[in-house]
Amino acid sequence: MPERFDVIVVGAGPAGTSCAYLCAKNGLKVLQIERGEYPGAKNVMGGVLYKQQLEEIIPEFWKEAPIERPIVEQRMWLLDEESAITLGYKGQAWANEENYNNFTILRAKFDQWFAKKAQEQGVTLINETVVDACLVENGKVVGVRTDRPDGDVYADVVVLADGVNSLLAKQLGFHEEIEPAQVALTVMEVLNLPAETINERFNLEDGQGCTIEMFGDATKGHLGTAFLYTNKESLNIGVGTTLSSLVNSKMKPYDLLEYVKNHPIVKPLIKGAEEAEYLAHLIPEGGYHAIPKLVGDGVIVAGDAAQLVNGIHREGSNMAMKSGSFAAEAILLAKQTGKYTEEVLDIYREKVYESFIGKDLKKYKDATETLENHPQYLKEYIPMLNRAARTFFTVDGISKQEKQKGIFNMFMERGKIRTVQDMYRAWKVMK
Repeated sequence: MPERFDVIVVGAGPAGTSCAYLCAKNGLKVLQIERGEYPGAKNVMGGVLYKQQLEEIIPEFWKEAPIERPIVEQRMWLLDEESAITLGYKGQAWANEENYNNFTILRAKFDQWFAKKAQEQGVTLINETVVDACLVENGKVVGVRTDRPDGDVYADVVVLADGVNSLLAKQLGFHEEIEPAQVALTVMEVLNLPAETINERFNLEDGQGCTIEMFGDATKGHLGTAFLYTNKESLNIGVGTTLSSLVNSKMKPYDLLEYVKNHPIVKPLIKGAEEAEYLAHLIPEGGYHAIPKLVGDGVIVAGDAAQLVNGIHREGSNMAMKSGSFAAEAILLAKQTGKYTEEVLDIYREKVYESFIGKDLKKYKDATETLENHPQYLKEYIPMLNRAARTFFTVDGISKQEKQKGIFNMFMERGKIRTVQDMYRAWKVMK
C-alpha cells in the first residue's frame, strides 16, 4: 500500500514550512515536498523577513535563526535620472530585541534553518522532487503524483504552497493563466562588502540594518520597484517590474539591474562591492483581484500560490507565513471533525480575508491596475517632484513665493483638469 500522511505540503518556502511546522507540532503526520536541491534553492525575495508572524510560530526565533541584520531604518527613494526625494524612518526602538520589526535574511540560509525546525517537529522533508499533479478521486484531492518511481503519495489534505505560478492550482481549475500585468520578474544580486564599510555608508551601528526601496527612474518609469538591503557583510540589490512592462518596453531584466547599479544615487553605496550571486524570481503583483480559489475538498492554497503579496508595501513573507498558520488551523479543525471537505476547510479562506492579509490587499485592490494603466504617476510626476524639490531648495535670490508659484504652474502643465483627475484617482486607490 502507498504510504499515507495526514498532510502533504508542496513547497518549502515560508508558507509551506509554517503550515508543516504547526501541523507536525500538533501531532499530525506531515510530508513536505520541495523541488529544489534544498529549501531556499529556488526561493528568492529581496531579503526582508518581518518578525511578528514567525514570532507567533517560534518565539524568540531570532536568537537562533540565521538573520543578517535587524532593520532600524527604512527609506523610500523617488528617483529621477540624477536625484532622489527621500522619505523614511529611523528609530532606535527597532534596535531593541523586544521591538524588532524586521530583519534582512539570505533565503538559502534561512529557509534551510526553518525547514530543519519543522523536521525537528516530525515533518518528513523530501527535496529534489517535482509534484506533477494532484490526485483527485470523486472531486476530492487525495494526494499527489511526483516524478519519483512509484511516486503517488496520499493524504487527507494537500497544501499547495508551490509559488506564484502554481501549476497544481491551475490544474484544479482554481485560477486561469496569470496575466503578464499580474506578475513581476525580479532579478537580484548579492554583493559582498565589509561590515565596517556598510556601517559607514549607511550610517549604521554594528549589527543594525537599513532597507531602501526605489521608485520611478529605478524601473525607467515602469510599474515596479528596486531595492537595496544591508546584510552582515553583503548587500542585496535588485529590481522588479511587471512582465507586461518588460515585454512592451523590450527591456531585459539584467540590463535594468545594471541601470540601477549605475544610477548616480545608488552607485556610491555599492562601490567596490564584489558580485557573489545572481538570482531571478517571479513575484505576484495582481493583489486582491488576482486571489484564486483558496479551498477545495482536501486542498488549500497558500502563500505566493494564493497571490498573497502586498506590492505597495513590499510585504510577502509575512503574509505567506500567516496564511500557512491559518492553513494549519483549518487542517487541525478538519482533523477533529474527521471531514476534509471544502465546507470545513473554508475557515482558512475566512481567516485570510478577515485578517490583515485580506484587509490590506482589499485596501490597495486597484493600485496595480491604476499604476499600470496610468504611467504618468511614475514617469512624469516623480521627475516633477524632484524638479520641484530642487527648485525650492536652491537659494538663488528668487523668493519662496515665486518659487511656489512656479512649482504650481509646472504641475499644471498637464492641464488643471487632468492633474486634478490624477490626484483624485491616486487618492482613491490609496485611501
